[in-house]
Amino acid sequence: MPNTTQSRGAARAAERTVGPWLDFDLKDQIEQLRQEPYWQSGRNSKTIAHYADFRLVMTALKANTTIQEHRTAGRLAVQILQGHVQMHAGGRDFDLPTGRILVLDQTVPYELHATEDSALLLTVAWPEED
Repeated sequence: MPNTTQSRGAARAAERTVGPWLDFDLKDQIEQLRQEPYWQSGRNSKTIAHYADFRLVMTALKANTTIQEHRTAGRLAVQILQGHVQMHAGGRDFDLPTGRILVLDQTVPYELHATEDSALLLTVAWPEED
């Protein structure tokens, strides 16, 4: 039986998300998300690095898709790889076309809206445990 993980109901081949090094082709990761059935719902994501204190999450959004208010206990970087996203965070509005990055401090609430088909890389770094 092949090694797979579930992707919101669709089987996805298991990929290594921890180790002394990880190497990704971001364009291939985006294309994979857009080929999976869940993309039809407007949004598809996958964690590509998963350590106790650090995560990388690739997200593909269809135009006019909104992610309602979120917040994380860790610091967050939102890097726009393709497309154009509008974000509301910490009481401000941010215009994020391809190539922009926004960094948010811990627990800052945010929501985002894709104004066109978009792909973004979320980097989350959690605070050290006491």
